[in-house]
Amino acid sequence: MNVQPTVFAPLTPDDFLRWNEGREGKREFVDGRIVEMMVGVSDAHWRLASRLARLIGNALDDSAFDVGNADMAVRTPRGIRYPDLLVKAVGGDSKALATDEPLLIAEILSPSSFASDFGPKVTDYTAIPSLLHYLVLSQDEPRAWLWSRTDGAFGEAVMLVGADAVLPLAGFELTLALAEIYRGIA
Repeated sequence: MNVQPTVFAPLTPDDFLRWNEGREGKREFVDGRIVEMMVGVSDAHWRLASRLARLIGNALDDSAFDVGNADMAVRTPRGIRYPDLLVKAVGGDSKALATDEPLLIAEILSPSSFASDFGPKVTDYTAIPSLLHYLVLSQDEPRAWLWSRTDGAFGEAVMLVGADAVLPLAGFELTLALAEIYRGIA
């Protein structure tokens, strides 16, 4: 007689976070389903995410803000996501596996993430009450799409194109030149 082991399937975001901790690969938890994600990114993707984290991190007061990469989860109304870049206020539970109070979330476009970054993730991220900005960057050229909360609500994305464009992160009283973000990349 063969005995099949019971396979645990996380049912809640908290179950997922505990189940996912320490596992190899990348996945998110959306609408009660585990969604496998791309493992490994292009050099341009990695450099953009790293540069953006460095530029924002250097510009913000590190006693007030934490800036980090895709290893920290964000709770959304539909589950758990892992953005390419996250800015949140300093503090909270240092053992937490996710934050529900991001201030800025950024994603770098990949061929496999295009539809999600401009579709469900816009809805998920902009529904988070604390979020001030959602940013999507092309890895092929200096081009960014920025959703910003103004007067308590998010409007349409503003598309910024070209090395001369400036990224206005009003929620942080910060502007970044696309030329600096993309220097040597695209």
